[in-house]
Amino acid sequence: MKVLIVKTSSMGDVIHTFPAVEDARRARPDISFDWCVEEAFAGIVALYPAIQTIHSVAIRRWRRKLLQPGTWREVVGLRRALRDCRYDLVLDAQGLLKSALVARLAAAPIAGFDRSSAREPSASLFYGHRDAVPRGLHAIERTRRLFGLALGYEPDFSRLESGIVPPAGRFVGEKTAFLLHGTSREDKKWPVADWIETARLLVGTGMTPVTTWSNDREKAVAEAIAGAVAQTVVFPRSPLAEIAAVIGGSALVIGADTGLTHLASAFGLPTVAVFLATEPGLTGPRGPFSSTLLARPGRSVTPPEVMAEAERLLALKLQGAA
Repeated sequence: MKVLIVKTSSMGDVIHTFPAVEDARRARPDISFDWCVEEAFAGIVALYPAIQTIHSVAIRRWRRKLLQPGTWREVVGLRRALRDCRYDLVLDAQGLLKSALVARLAAAPIAGFDRSSAREPSASLFYGHRDAVPRGLHAIERTRRLFGLALGYEPDFSRLESGIVPPAGRFVGEKTAFLLHGTSREDKKWPVADWIETARLLVGTGMTPVTTWSNDREKAVAEAIAGAVAQTVVFPRSPLAEIAAVIGGSALVIGADTGLTHLASAFGLPTVAVFLATEPGLTGPRGPFSSTLLARPGRSVTPPEVMAEAERLLALKLQGAA
């Protein structure tokens, strides 16, 4: 059986889908999986070794250039590539109108969430097979349940495995702590002073802080941390695969609410997530050595709290390796 997964974005949503694919591979070894994903996140899907073919879409870019001939040539090329693969089933794990329209391009039976379960109820109109999955569950569990219902098995919720493999990184084996300060919204950002203090505390424990940046604002924060704590390594702006390799080779990750924090958790790394403006209950990082510290009204998350949780997770990981 040949199945196409449609989960185009965001990075965190893509990462949250990996445990469902792991379930399916164990329960249905007769199935081979391809994936359709936004071009920016194709490198993340490539970390999962069992995916046969990755089809890239560019919905965000296409929307900005909807009337240009090149856009429609890309859409037609994607439709041709999907139909040439002759899928037995398309599994829309996103539940949005845009993902349903992409799924339709494959000209194959489509399975997805039912109207009460999909993030955009109108998406379910495009599915031939619809399943009810409670919306109050974490995104990982929702996706695992959807895959099980669509493919005919019961997920084993006593285990949680992502199946992704960190690429070889330059910091492998060293005592490095990656600080993921960049995120999409200003209200999700931990103050620069707290990142600096955390870097100082890390150095005090013998660890080397590492950070990076993807735009000018993030670059200013990274340079501020390095300017205050000289031992900090600032990794230059790099392709996503290279950043993933550095994260995968780190001993510890401390991150804001951002996709790369979810990636660290999926790698099985000790990961402390700092959530300031969003609730982690439905979309927070999940992993064997991950933890989320949540700010409350009138009470922020402090660097000593982050360090205490980091040391707990590091000790837990060490016990697991013993």
